[in-house]
Amino acid sequence: MLNILFGLIEVLFGGSSTGLDTKKIDNNIELLKKQGWFKQIYEDEKYHKLFFTNKHVRGYLQSTLRVKKMIQNNKSQKKLLSLLESQLKR
Repeated sequence: MLNILFGLIEVLFGGSSTGLDTKKIDNNIELLKKQGWFKQIYEDEKYHKLFFTNKHVRGYLQSTLRVKKMIQNNKSQKKLLSLLESQLKR
């Protein structure tokens, strides 16, 4: 209850909320880690840090619908890899 109140105050007064749902993102990452292709990317040193620190990558993984699509679709998997590559260049 208190978290909701603080969240509301933060939104009303323009706090520094990123709008990212950390619990949802972490759950989606856990779901993806069951997939061999994702586990390989996730454990790659070059990308690993992005899953924790990059707001674009985390925002992309916030969508459960997008995550389910990635599990079923090669094209969606390649989009994630493309995003990771683009964020490495920043």
